[in-house]
Amino acid sequence: MRTKTRRRRDRAAARTAAALLAAACTTAAALGASALGAPPARAADGAAGQAFTIADPRITESSGLAASPTHPGVYWTHNDSDDGPYVYAVDSQGRTVATVTLRGIEPRDVEAISIGPDGRVYVGDIGDNLGGKWPEVWIYAFAEPAELRDLTVDVVRYRVRYEDGPRDAEALMVHPVTGRAYIASKKQGGGSLYQGPDKLSATGVNTFRRIADVPWVTDGAFSPDGSRLVLRGYFAATLYRWRDGAPAQLAPLSTPLQRQGESVTFTADGRALLYGSEGKNSPVWRSPLDDDQLPDSVQPLPAAAPSSGAAAAPSGSAAPGGGAGSSSSSEGPSDRTLGVLFVLAVVGAVFTLRKKRRAG
Repeated sequence: MRTKTRRRRDRAAARTAAALLAAACTTAAALGASALGAPPARAADGAAGQAFTIADPRITESSGLAASPTHPGVYWTHNDSDDGPYVYAVDSQGRTVATVTLRGIEPRDVEAISIGPDGRVYVGDIGDNLGGKWPEVWIYAFAEPAELRDLTVDVVRYRVRYEDGPRDAEALMVHPVTGRAYIASKKQGGGSLYQGPDKLSATGVNTFRRIADVPWVTDGAFSPDGSRLVLRGYFAATLYRWRDGAPAQLAPLSTPLQRQGESVTFTADGRALLYGSEGKNSPVWRSPLDDDQLPDSVQPLPAAAPSSGAAAAPSGSAAPGGGAGSSSSSEGPSDRTLGVLFVLAVVGAVFTLRKKRRAG
């Protein structure tokens, strides 16, 4: 039988542990908001940081991103599976400016989007959550609308198979010069990059052949001039120099810590990468490129001299993950640091709670 003193001590220990847990959760929530890519303010134009938030309540699983070469500041995106035959045009404020319905299509698992030199938007229905069970997957193509408005379009459907059998994939890249299509498979231990035929056929099966090893990939994109290829996963990205139809690794890139990092695209001028995520009200982050990370046709911007009486800007990026190949700003911890603190805060609180209970 517990004494009154023992019960009071137990209740005090429980209150202390509960307070610690509440404090940890409060801290974790504050840190987690930043780590998940949701700062209170939008980054200045051209700077590293959050570019915009996809505000459309219909877009909850943005799985691909492609900068429009026709409409400045517009990006094409789409949901993952279970949405329907829809593609959305989103502007640089995160507003949906057009919804395109693909006529006669029943998508299965749409994972990627790209724009070719022929002015067509290519949509990759290439996902296979069953681990590579579908005998074939599909690519749909339609002409990018000259006017941004809601409309229904006819599409060309291309049948796709891999030379070494079915597999899961989430990245479709159409080369902006040659028009050749490439797919990167998604595999935990590392996937493969597959090359399509010179020209996709709408009447037969298009066999994609393996040309390179790649890491875990959730999306990819060519630079506007075709000289760079970026492939991203949930927590990292890799930049490649593209030469003679093959990738040569150039540099690893840090990425923002997002809820579920799914998409990537070059900006239309080739000077930066945009990273997107699944989730409602998902933020899109901008990471500038520097020096040889820039596409061959893009020259580095001259360094801006600090004005008199003003301190020079801190080195690195203000965006979580530091952007492409840069470190976080010296003004605060990086998102990866915040993420670690988030986990440690919660684990520490839970451990304390358990210890208190055992002591009782």
